[in-house]
Amino acid sequence: MKTTTMKSTSTIMTWQVSKIVLLLLLSSTLAFQPAFPTTTRNNPLLKKQALSSSASIQYVSSHSSSTLMNSRRTPEGDGDIDTDTVGATNDNFILENFENQNIEQLELKDHNNDSNGNSGNLNLNAVTDVSDGQVIGPAHVLVYDTSLRDGTQGESVSVSCDDKLKIASRLSSFDVDYIEAGWPGSNPKDAEFFHRAKTELSEETRSKLVAFGSTRRKRILAKDDAQIKALVDSGAPTICMVAKGHKWQVTDIIRATPQENLDMITDSVSYLVSLGKTVFVDLEHFFDGYKFDEEYTMSCCQAAVDAGAKGLVLCDTNGGSMPWEVGTITSKVVERFDATVGMHAHNDCGMAVANSITAAQNGAGLIQGTINGIGERTGNADLCSIVPSLALHVNSKMSCVQNLQNITSLSRFVDETMNRKPDSAAPFVGASAFAHKGGLHVAAMERSPMSYQHIDPSLVGNKKRVLISELSGRQNIMGKIKDLGGIDYISDDVASERAIAILNRVKRLESIGYTFEGAEASVDIMILHATKGYCPPFTVLDYSAQVFDGDLDPAFRTLLHDTESGRKRKERFGARARATVNVRTLGSWSGDGEENEDENSLFSDRLEVSDGNGPVDALAKAMKRALVPSYPIVSALELIDYKVRILDPESATAAATRVMIEFRDKESEKTWTTVSVDRNVISASLNALVDGFEYALIEHASECNLCDDFFE
Repeated sequence: MKTTTMKSTSTIMTWQVSKIVLLLLLSSTLAFQPAFPTTTRNNPLLKKQALSSSASIQYVSSHSSSTLMNSRRTPEGDGDIDTDTVGATNDNFILENFENQNIEQLELKDHNNDSNGNSGNLNLNAVTDVSDGQVIGPAHVLVYDTSLRDGTQGESVSVSCDDKLKIASRLSSFDVDYIEAGWPGSNPKDAEFFHRAKTELSEETRSKLVAFGSTRRKRILAKDDAQIKALVDSGAPTICMVAKGHKWQVTDIIRATPQENLDMITDSVSYLVSLGKTVFVDLEHFFDGYKFDEEYTMSCCQAAVDAGAKGLVLCDTNGGSMPWEVGTITSKVVERFDATVGMHAHNDCGMAVANSITAAQNGAGLIQGTINGIGERTGNADLCSIVPSLALHVNSKMSCVQNLQNITSLSRFVDETMNRKPDSAAPFVGASAFAHKGGLHVAAMERSPMSYQHIDPSLVGNKKRVLISELSGRQNIMGKIKDLGGIDYISDDVASERAIAILNRVKRLESIGYTFEGAEASVDIMILHATKGYCPPFTVLDYSAQVFDGDLDPAFRTLLHDTESGRKRKERFGARARATVNVRTLGSWSGDGEENEDENSLFSDRLEVSDGNGPVDALAKAMKRALVPSYPIVSALELIDYKVRILDPESATAAATRVMIEFRDKESEKTWTTVSVDRNVISASLNALVDGFEYALIEHASECNLCDDFFE
């Protein structure tokens, strides 16, 4: 990027810099210091469980850390288990990745050793197929996504068939093991999905699909049940079948005898297995049923396993189980049956993620959940929390672990496709997951990023954010400058002094109603304008906005008389706005956007007029018209959100107004937000517009303009 000085005598000097924001105060690199030692955690419960179930678990050692490499049930003999390494947090792995800062080469280092201790690639194939035997957690965990089935039962969650196909493809790319795509026997949309999936999804994605259904009805054979037939016709290689696992639910809800329910499980599973299907059984109300009648609930598991089910999924359907209950009961099921045990948790007590990880820690080898925890009532277990936790804190083998850096983008893709607003506070993937506001926290992180972060955000595709607010300290500003990129043009003392001045301005502005936490683009602009030598790419010299209305009838009358004549009258006499802006840009430009050769002409003034639906819309259009000839990239910008909040309603029409505007670059899909406060809502809106356009031009700048005072 070249840098041009703007002097009236126009002596042009060129400075090689990498970005406009490299003019900011200073630059330095963060020195990382490990914040915690390598540790291991004992798990006597899993040791007891594995010993009592005749499990053989093999461990190998690489350097100083022992790692769980293989977990399999053997037909005879007791296995010797080193309890110091079961479920251990591989802290070496986290620290090494902090130091390397290379997410593209994310590997579970201590897993990448063969039985002889030699380094090699992580072998994920062993954990992706339940046909080879029981998968036991936490060493191996299969990831089972049910966003497209159970997730869509959440309030305000609805997806079209086209959207389901897109999400299924994205989940497959992330490499989840199973994608429960719907219940083909319950609604036309899901039936359409499985029909289109046969030709519109890749072979790899189709191999992961699961069709969901229920056991056959009472007093009918499985081969004659229409719902079972729909499961077969779906073409999905795996069937997940819900069955009652609670004796009271059997007798009082579906009005069947306990034996009838067992027969329904046996007949349904054995029929599907005879057709070559892999069958999982979702045991509904399992934990409540176990506490109600342990013997009967276990008999339901036995019926499913005897009929050929490869997986027993234990469902906390009402979401009322506690982690210690889940751990104890899960370990007993893992100990008793040869099938892979799964966990399906609901979040009614806020325990879905904790219960899922506890189940895995106690031997469950399959975890069901949804992206972003969507689902009925308060939602399902959130895979966006479970997968990173198991990968980075429990050190579990999962097929998708090598794509972990894509989990944040997956989370946002699903939200966008489902037309949901992302949860900014979501662990790992939320915009605020690694956001730091307190001055003491930010100061500590200057010494070590691990002082207030449990992982490197880049491991999950997220990023650290330093928030600017009245609670900030000097290091918040300095951290923001470093995040933007700086260059050491001035001394540390001067840089610190200017950072304090900026911080004081932030605190003063927030005291009158500004909020910068959700408007980081305005913070960047503020820092630039406080930087010696910075020249903004344009300046608004003056503006005006007018509203014309020839139809002063109340709005409801217009709506009630929405006839053809009424619409024509509205078009002719209705309210409309017109804005005029006078903008000065740096450099001299011709009408086609080409720079003129006249070096003595340093500025170009443009006066533009535009109509709009309202004064703010008209101002935005006029601003774009004035800037596009000099900066064509502005044509790709659009306003996607406009929020107004009255800060002191007791002042009535003289109240201060806060305006926040969100912009998007249609080419890069990047978004940013600006903020302004004024007692004139039009002025507040224009200031936010100016910040938004200026931020976009800085991000796309090919050259940086330095004013006279930069060299003084």
